[in-house]
Amino acid sequence: MRLTVRALLVLAVALAACGEKEKEREEHEEKEKAREEHSDLTAFELENGIGPVKEKIELGPLDRALADKGKAVFEAKCSMCHKIDTLYIGPALGEVTTRRTPAYIMNMILNPQEMVERHPVAKQLLAERMTFMANQNLSIEDARAVLEYLRTQAKNAAKP
Repeated sequence: MRLTVRALLVLAVALAACGEKEKEREEHEEKEKAREEHSDLTAFELENGIGPVKEKIELGPLDRALADKGKAVFEAKCSMCHKIDTLYIGPALGEVTTRRTPAYIMNMILNPQEMVERHPVAKQLLAERMTFMANQNLSIEDARAVLEYLRTQAKNAAKP
């Protein structure tokens, strides 16, 4: 009897490991398919979007002053279409920093037209929402401030 319980436990662990490997394989295949379908985009662009931000952004500790500036910009320019925790005209943005890279978020803010024309994720969002994101003509500094504000809105965000 004891051997059977052990055998079942080993089998369960093995099956779970297989499931993880399968999930990793499927994610890899999905990325490869996206690369093939959007071969005009570089690997960087697929991960970080298309626009003026051409390098990965390394985020340090939360900058409260920058986040406060970003909140003001968000409320003035973004809140007509985006809410933090509610799907509105555009997607809810409270957890966007857990789903997208900082460069992707900034490129979407700064270059929404080209993003929805060429980037597979942005195209999918357009297909789901059927609404173009308006270009608010923000500066790179303003987009970075909005990104910092959005960092404060994720449920697992570090609080200053």
